[in-house]
Amino acid sequence: MSRQPVKVKICGLTNWDDVQTAVSAGADYLGFIFYPPSPRAITPEAAKAIVARLRTGANCPALVGVFVNETAHSMAQILDECQLDLAQLSGEEVPGIVGDESSPIYGRCYKALRPTSLEEAEADAEWYLPPPFSSQPPARRPDQPALLIDSYHPTLRGGTGETGDWSVMARLVQKVPNVMVAGGLTAVNVAEAVVQIRPYAVDVASGVEASPGHKDPDLVRAFIQAAKGQLT
Repeated sequence: MSRQPVKVKICGLTNWDDVQTAVSAGADYLGFIFYPPSPRAITPEAAKAIVARLRTGANCPALVGVFVNETAHSMAQILDECQLDLAQLSGEEVPGIVGDESSPIYGRCYKALRPTSLEEAEADAEWYLPPPFSSQPPARRPDQPALLIDSYHPTLRGGTGETGDWSVMARLVQKVPNVMVAGGLTAVNVAEAVVQIRPYAVDVASGVEASPGHKDPDLVRAFIQAAKGQLT
C-alpha cells in the first residue's frame, strides 16, 4: 500500500496575502483563530471577507476556526457565518461538544489536546474522538482530523514555539487514525517530525512567521515542501 504525503495546516492567518501564499504553496488546511488574547486572532468579519474571496477559487483548502472555551452555539454561528468547514477546540471544552449528536458542531469539529504524558493522551483521546464516518448527515469530512496533539504549556493555547514530545505523539498515532500534530515545528525540523511520528497532518503557526500574525512567505513554502517531501 502506497503511503500518502502528510497534510499541512497553516494556522493563525490574519490577512489575504498570507492566505494566498499558503494556498499557492499547497496547504491542505487554513486556520483562523477566534480567540482575542492570541496575537494571531482574527475577527469574524475579517475572516468572512477572506473566505468569501477564497470560495470563488478552485481547490479551496479545508477552513478551520480555532476556538478556546466558546459555547457550541457560538462556534456553530461563526462556522456558518464565515463559511468555515471545521472547528478546532483548543480550550477545556467538554467531550459532549464533540460526541453528542445534539451539539450544533457535531460532525464538524475536533479537539486539540496538550497532554503531559502518553497515559493522559490515551485517556483524553477516548473522551474526545469524533463520531465515525457516516453516510448520514452530518457526514464527517474525509479530511477531518480526529485529534490535534500539541505541546503542553500551563497557560498558553498553542503558538508557543515549544517542541512537543514526539515519542508520545508517535505512540498515539499508532493507536488513533487521522492525528494532526503541532508544537515547535519549523521548516528545519518538520521533515524529521514526519519521519518519527508518522502523523496524518502537521500544524504550524509561529514556526513560519515573520512576526506574530504575519507569515514569512519563504518559510511557509519551505515548511510545506519539507513536510510533503516525507511520506506518512
